Amino acid sequence: MKFIHITDPHIVPIPQTLCALDPRARLAAAISDINQHHSGADCVVVTGDLAYLGEPTAYKNLRNILSELAVPYHLLVGNHDDRQNFIQAFPETPQDYNGFIQYVIETEVGAFVMMDTMEAEAPQGVYCDQRFEWLEQQLQIFATRPVYLFLHHPPFDIGIGSLDKSRLPSAERLAKLIAAHGNVRHIFYGHVHRPVWGSWNGVPTSALPGTNHQVGLTLGGSPEMLGTHERPAYGVVLIKEDCINVHLRDFIDTSPRFPLLNTASKHAATPRDLPLPSAELAGI
Repeated sequence: MKFIHITDPHIVPIPQTLCALDPRARLAAAISDINQHHSGADCVVVTGDLAYLGEPTAYKNLRNILSELAVPYHLLVGNHDDRQNFIQAFPETPQDYNGFIQYVIETEVGAFVMMDTMEAEAPQGVYCDQRFEWLEQQLQIFATRPVYLFLHHPPFDIGIGSLDKSRLPSAERLAKLIAAHGNVRHIFYGHVHRPVWGSWNGVPTSALPGTNHQVGLTLGGSPEMLGTHERPAYGVVLIKEDCINVHLRDFIDTSPRFPLLNTASKHAATPRDLPLPSAELAGI
């Protein structure tokens, strides 16, 4: 199976910009790249902070942009979102019996469990008793199948103090639930605006850059969050029975493409001296 992971588009209403960038144009560029190179993907999952301030017009803009996708998409909410405005714009998105944006996508490789970690008007992640009850039920339903968790806030520290203070606080309870299930293969999360790979209590985890702005790698306890214009990316996730690979795709990269093992490539003095790759690979 192949799916695309996008996170933190932070859409704002036209004609606003955000951090001196246009998040609408950035997301549209990502979608164009997905359509060109990964139209055979099974789906796209966007792990929250869909809008920056959660305005109805921002979600309307988001829906218009996502309508260009050649593959189905599934959405989660993050701390920048407004749950009510989101549902008004995307009424087809499933909700659990308490109105949280939580649902399961059954796939050929297992269950994609979408978790709602948003708390209104708070940057911190929250996972309340009601949400835990729903999650426990889903893990019981899919007790014999692989499970992949998708959420906005990580339930662990990543080493950047300004982000760690807003992580999901109910980590121990979640860890025990995951351990009891025993078949959670991967946790995909957003929020951190950085490429981060690791594991949590033995479960592999991954996060990606946002499609607009990023958070600088300021390791340590500094309370100040550093914004950067590091390059955006999305993830191309390949899942097989024996492995999971997450490839990072820089969708605004325009650097030269060339046949790497070609003798002329090895001896090129400047980019203009590089030979062209085959037509099949020239647009990658």
